[in-house]
Amino acid sequence: MNEDSLHHALKLIRGEEEGKSREGRCEVKETDKSDVEFLDVYSRAVITVVETVGPAVVSISVSKQVQAKELGQIGAGSGVVIAPDGYILTNDHVVHNTKQLTVTLTDGATLTARLVGTDPATDLAVIRADGSNLSYAMLGDSASLRVGQLVIAIGNPFGFQSTVSTGVVSALGRALRSQEGRLIENIIQHTAPLNPGNSGGPLVDSRGRIVGINTAIIIMAQGIGFSIPSDTAKWVVSQLLTYGKVRRSYLGITAQQRPLGRRLVRFHNLKGEFAIEVMSVVPDGPAGKSGIREGDFITAINGQEVTSVDHIHHFLAEWPIKKPVTLTIIRGQEKLENEVTPVEA
Repeated sequence: MNEDSLHHALKLIRGEEEGKSREGRCEVKETDKSDVEFLDVYSRAVITVVETVGPAVVSISVSKQVQAKELGQIGAGSGVVIAPDGYILTNDHVVHNTKQLTVTLTDGATLTARLVGTDPATDLAVIRADGSNLSYAMLGDSASLRVGQLVIAIGNPFGFQSTVSTGVVSALGRALRSQEGRLIENIIQHTAPLNPGNSGGPLVDSRGRIVGINTAIIIMAQGIGFSIPSDTAKWVVSQLLTYGKVRRSYLGITAQQRPLGRRLVRFHNLKGEFAIEVMSVVPDGPAGKSGIREGDFITAINGQEVTSVDHIHHFLAEWPIKKPVTLTIIRGQEKLENEVTPVEA
């Protein structure tokens, strides 16, 4: 390259040739500037959330006893600090049956922790780290979420601190089975990529509020993640901090869904074609004391139609303990009303 060419190239790099020939220059077209500005706003929103919430996201290491005197492999998951005095929200399956808990903060500090309480029915748990004045994040309002809304997942997949992924809410009101078989309702489905180590990490909105706790991914499916809504987490946390467990009403039966014969449906003027068949009754349980028998079909609770066991679980989760309920049952050709007083499970 001769001296004139080099001098010209330097002017182009410095922008000193503005207004002259632009042939061959890679520039953003006027029509593309709005897209660039939008992406810049998007990036700033994500960066702000990560800088705000990231320090509250922790790595949880656990060890489980596999024999009388041996500890199994150390596992890892994520959690989020929800109070400055060390209370951390995570998944039940991350800390289930653990003997030792260790929490690592984003600055590398390691703290011992203890289990406060777990709720396998919602796959949530609270632990407390031995620390104070910790960075923490706020639980937001998951009921205000909308399909298509930007969400950001922050976690600790495979031990990498504060790994960030973004996506949108793709569906609301989903349902998943917990490890104990209970249906977890109002699950948030989103497209923020997750890895196994993301379990227990927060799903946050563009304002940095926790709207969910990431709980599962669908194996062999691309871009499908699920989170327990923050509204559910608020209730579970309050129960765990108050009682050390989640208190739920209990009837003392095992049951399954069964179809009803068309004649029976017409005869009793029932709305649905399914009911809950009582398979077994705990003799000294609430249902047993009220006269419920094996083979009875439960069609309603307090006048509300029930067509699945999940309906009963959902009702009892919100019903006060020791407050009587009325079960509508079909026994043979007879329709009965039985008052049952649920007790704590």
